[in-house]
Amino acid sequence: MMWKQILGKIPKKSQKPDQDSSRNPNSGPNTSSPGSIRANTTTPAAKRASAAVFPTCVIAGIEPLLAFKDVSSSEKMNLFISKLSLCCVVFDFTDPAKNVQEKELKRATLLELLDFVSQNPPKFSEPAILASCKMCSVNLFRVFPPNCRSNSNPTSGENDNDDEPTFDPAWPHLQIVYDFFLKFVTSTSLEAKVGKKYVNHSYILRLIDLFDSEDPRERDCLKAILHRIYGKFMVHRPFIRKSVSHVFYRFVFETDKHNGIAELLEIFGSVITGFALPLKEEHKIFLSRALIPLHKPKSLGVYFQQLTYCISQFIEKDPKLACNVIEGLLKYWPNNNTQKEVMFLSELEEILEVINMAEFQKVMVPLFRRLGRCINSYHFQVAERALFLWNNEQVLNLVAQNRQVILPIVFPSLETNAQSHWNQAVLNLTLNVKKMLSEMDEALFSECVSNYEAEQKGKNLAVEKRREIWERLESDASVQPMARNTAVLVNR
Repeated sequence: MMWKQILGKIPKKSQKPDQDSSRNPNSGPNTSSPGSIRANTTTPAAKRASAAVFPTCVIAGIEPLLAFKDVSSSEKMNLFISKLSLCCVVFDFTDPAKNVQEKELKRATLLELLDFVSQNPPKFSEPAILASCKMCSVNLFRVFPPNCRSNSNPTSGENDNDDEPTFDPAWPHLQIVYDFFLKFVTSTSLEAKVGKKYVNHSYILRLIDLFDSEDPRERDCLKAILHRIYGKFMVHRPFIRKSVSHVFYRFVFETDKHNGIAELLEIFGSVITGFALPLKEEHKIFLSRALIPLHKPKSLGVYFQQLTYCISQFIEKDPKLACNVIEGLLKYWPNNNTQKEVMFLSELEEILEVINMAEFQKVMVPLFRRLGRCINSYHFQVAERALFLWNNEQVLNLVAQNRQVILPIVFPSLETNAQSHWNQAVLNLTLNVKKMLSEMDEALFSECVSNYEAEQKGKNLAVEKRREIWERLESDASVQPMARNTAVLVNR
């Protein structure tokens, strides 16, 4: 209704332009018509009509369709508020033929607002900050429709990531609003001590909720905005970290579905870089309770690169945390997902390249037991990736200095591969690793060979003994058929 009143009060010079406009509605606000509209709405009658739509207490009697260049500097902030109020009307974009002229006029007004905040305007007054935050909240904050694909097939896991995302038909307006809000937040005309009252905890929470959008363009806009808010409003930083942690908790332990984990981790990659040393306990808790459990979901591949970057930043800040990260990897190690297992091995190699000896020795026994199982994996990519670790000079150096402990753990896995693995590439890698270990410490290697042969001999004897017992049972049963409930004595 408001937009009809605005459009209705625009004087029409002739019938011909109107007819052209009706045939081509998109040509109106984007060509010469906005200039003619603004030039013809400066009459007292037009101002009275506008005041009927927008209260004078809000827009100070300024006609919202005026151009910023047509008003004095003292009136520009009032015109800014007036145009913001005009853009608080949200249209239905599901029907492209509905409110075409109003949508185009709003888009033109949004572009004017974006241009205004981009040109280093005067300091924003408190009403202007309030109106800006209100306009952005009205247009951006919305509830996303339920994801029918994930609900209909909850066991599909990673296959959901291959589905086409759902795009909001209102994106032509949303994109400009996002660009406006980013320019607004980063503008030197916005004082943080005033802006923090309106970009408050509730406002930030609703922004974080929008990260679940299926549209990657929207998530990119949100990433830039939240990062700038974190940088500008220092008082909100602990709250932002806590709120993002809660998003991670719900994703890992409840929903297993969220579209914006990669973007949130990307923000925190740069945030972690700025952490002061020594690290606060709060930051270490964020690593152990929020970041490390992110290895658990099936969709790890979507955000794996961003996650490993965040964790590497923590280890770079405090090398002692490497032990905690490796323990977390072993805790969440996948048993039936080979793609994740390969990713875990890649991350493990990055950590071993920077770990110090004291931390390595704390976790080397459970770590190499796990690597031994990976070496014996029937999936050739897992076995191959585990064997590639031995080509890393830093890993080989760690092994060499702790070979008395590590070699007896991994030798049985290497020998089993050498005797029976089906894949030729894995077999060749296994033989190369055995050769390296033999050259590293020939005496220890020979001892491991002897121990392995003795162990195999003991296992073979146990198998032979079980076979003999079963043969004796079968023989006794064939000679004297067993009656019902009759006890049978077997001599060992």
